[in-house]
Amino acid sequence: MIINQVNLKNLSVAVRAGFNQGMNSGTTYWERIATRINSTTAENKYAWLGQFPTFREWIGDRQVKSLAAHDFTIKNRKFEATVSIPRDDIDDDNFGVYMPIAEQQGYAAKTHPDQLIFALLKDGFSQPCYDGQNFFDTDHPVGVEGAITSVSNMQSGSGEPWFLLDTSRPIKPLLFQVRRDYDLKTKFDASDENVWDRDEFVWGCDARVAAGFGLWQLAFGSKAPLDEANFNAAWAAMGSLKSDEGRPLGIMPKLLLVSANNRAAAAKVIEAAQKTGGESNTNYKAVEILVVPWLA
Repeated sequence: MIINQVNLKNLSVAVRAGFNQGMNSGTTYWERIATRINSTTAENKYAWLGQFPTFREWIGDRQVKSLAAHDFTIKNRKFEATVSIPRDDIDDDNFGVYMPIAEQQGYAAKTHPDQLIFALLKDGFSQPCYDGQNFFDTDHPVGVEGAITSVSNMQSGSGEPWFLLDTSRPIKPLLFQVRRDYDLKTKFDASDENVWDRDEFVWGCDARVAAGFGLWQLAFGSKAPLDEANFNAAWAAMGSLKSDEGRPLGIMPKLLLVSANNRAAAAKVIEAAQKTGGESNTNYKAVEILVVPWLA
């Protein structure tokens, strides 16, 4: 292929088309458990996390509830994926072999939030959230000063982790923070320094994003066996949660999140209408099961 501005522009268009095709393929899961937060600075401070505004009968003056000053900050991180094409391959009309890479790069950009969100969820047993405790912990402090109690949202164990989530609230268990969305750029001008220095054309995608913990009250993590007793205990723990003022939070789990290794166990607890002995399964269709490959 003759290397001129017209052909290089066509090459750029082809790369972008392949990238966009990849962005429109595949399935993502992060939106089910994470709230997207648009960021305008290098980091966002979430002082309001942990607040559950509730209504009271208006008698007398308003009772203003001050937001607790939690010093919880999520810093944006930069990510990139860059590909180069030797100029000789364009000369020899071999650039077509790179088009699947452009499509794969688009798929990688689309699913990158999944990798961040579910990796963070798995790390929730050892990474702190807004109250200073690990996201999944036995000692979350709940109550007002002088009357603090410890609350658990986890089961210990050594098995494959599984997660019970209430995903019905405006704020979901996790946060996905976006400062600069995934964007493809090309350097396909014959005068670019990459052509002069390395005799290659370059394209790449980059973004500034971050994954962070939201409300621990909306998530329960377990490394115990996924069976009826442990599922019931997790459900009961979430359903009994109260605000700092002692009001029920009204949490109702909606999603059972598992890896492929726990798929069969989840189906036995949730999708079997009857137990092995013929007794009715009271947990039948109690929640939706979501098998996520990024939890492997």
